[in-house]
Amino acid sequence: MGAVVALDGLLATRRVWRGQATGMPASAPEPTGHAALDDALPTGGWPEHALSEVLLPADGVGELAMVWPTLARLTRAGQRVVLVAPPYRPHAPAWYSAGLDLRQVQVIEATARDALWATEQCLRSAAAKAVLCWPQKADDRALRRLATAAADGQCLAIAFRSLREAANPSPAALRLAIEPTERAVRVLKCRGGTPPTKPVAMTGTH
Repeated sequence: MGAVVALDGLLATRRVWRGQATGMPASAPEPTGHAALDDALPTGGWPEHALSEVLLPADGVGELAMVWPTLARLTRAGQRVVLVAPPYRPHAPAWYSAGLDLRQVQVIEATARDALWATEQCLRSAAAKAVLCWPQKADDRALRRLATAAADGQCLAIAFRSLREAANPSPAALRLAIEPTERAVRVLKCRGGTPPTKPVAMTGTH
């Protein structure tokens, strides 16, 4: 039978590997600005340097209000935000009223065919802190390229897609589905944790 050795002695002589603390994200979170949603997510907000998806039953159901608090905070800090091929021309007064510094907002017009390429290049360039896109018919391979580009460029990537895509697998670290009739959002997937069983009310902000 082996000899009993005091643990503090092993630690002092560096003969035991301590490992790393777990349970907290490696990098600082990007709060969504919605208190209840941040509390429900394992990172306390958007997963940083990763791809997130916001799935919509239709356009104009509050998807912009979901991201405005984050974008306002970033732009007021002097960080650039890029919109790639939005389906509608952004209404500047509404974005300004939401608290964004419009000088830090850039809109890139692109065809549906070129939008994914443009999004990937923006993410990988590290020229922006957040990139929003509305990809059409993006397959798993295309989404994985966006996820990799977000990690490489240390950028927040948010893709707005149809709720029909919820039935398909996705490499996104976070998948949210808006439920406009309930003013709530369902967390379909959140890397590093278990999605809450009930929709999260989108009422409080911080």
